[in-house]
Amino acid sequence: MRKGSLVYPLTRGLAKLVFLFMYQVEIEKEDPFLPDGPTVILPKHQFWTDIPLVAISFDDPLSFVAKKELFRFPGIRSTLRRLGGIPIDREVSVRTLTSIRDLLSRLKEKERVVLFPEGTYVRGVVGTGKSRLIQMILGFQSELKQQIPFVPVGIRYEKVKGKRSRVEIRIGHPLFADRESDATGLTEKVMSEISRLSRLPRANRA
Repeated sequence: MRKGSLVYPLTRGLAKLVFLFMYQVEIEKEDPFLPDGPTVILPKHQFWTDIPLVAISFDDPLSFVAKKELFRFPGIRSTLRRLGGIPIDREVSVRTLTSIRDLLSRLKEKERVVLFPEGTYVRGVVGTGKSRLIQMILGFQSELKQQIPFVPVGIRYEKVKGKRSRVEIRIGHPLFADRESDATGLTEKVMSEISRLSRLPRANRA
């Protein structure tokens, strides 16, 4: 865990300077007050820049669920850990058990966890949401004895001729569900909200 570490606030501050210089960043919160306590943040995913842009859009420190390949090299792995990174093996689920325990532990400590529900970059449209991790988190609610808010986030990149490209980040209202069996329906609602917030169409789901 990164408690007491200055790596996250220093890195976030640097990212804020760099990305506000690179882009015209517009952040809109449909609900100005997020619930206190554990939260799952679910953004649109198109580019690697989504990660620092989401980080600068929230005042509280965030933990990011990321593919394990990013943690392959010791120096990078150490930095990502200090920044709150949680590696997930998308191919072999048994290798993910330690990371799942880490994720649930952070929610138990009332942290905000970022999970990209599309699982990979999807550009120009909103892809299909993956519900497996959402289902696991819903199953953890009984231990926490509270509902966990799932917050959809839209990200839209627009090129502006002769100016810095504009990025719109829209943070939606929290969504809730009661049981593990609600995971598919909740994921569908999340993806519909991401589509609306990003002003991007849904991918063909046939």
